[in-house]
Amino acid sequence: MRMFIAMMLLCGLAFAQAPDQKTLPGSTYGLFLLSSGNFLKAAEKVPEDLYSFKPVDTVRSFGEMVAHVADAQYFFCGPVNADGKQGPGVEKNMKSKTQIVAALKEAFAYCDAAYKATTDANAAAPVTFMRGERARLGVLNFNSVHIYEHYGNLVTYMRMKGIVPPSSEGR
Repeated sequence: MRMFIAMMLLCGLAFAQAPDQKTLPGSTYGLFLLSSGNFLKAAEKVPEDLYSFKPVDTVRSFGEMVAHVADAQYFFCGPVNADGKQGPGVEKNMKSKTQIVAALKEAFAYCDAAYKATTDANAAAPVTFMRGERARLGVLNFNSVHIYEHYGNLVTYMRMKGIVPPSSEGR
């Protein structure tokens, strides 16, 4: 009985932390959780020896793609967080799967704070981004789209190596 109660409490906490999908900031945060979740699962699923895989020489390797998205979290969420934090240069400085995945988790956590701090009241607030001012919510949406753009690259790489991507796994 105690185990059942503990499980119910944990489930309640999980649901309590879910974003309110009926608000624009909540919907945006939900999209971030979905895109970053699939991206992280892909990064974790692919074995270390495939982190150097490139379909052709003119594109990023699997590992470089993951590192690029880690770096991009600071590009997108730095202006929203307004703390001036710069990314650690994951793509240039980290090569192992362990390093890259750890940096990706840290980068997603950094952005998570930006999404959680976005409300109906501040969603339209201007932030300086890419040579202009844009709505806070627009920058966060752009981030989620960017994550999914590169998740599509990872899916192609995974399929080429016979690996089922996380978004296609059975539920």
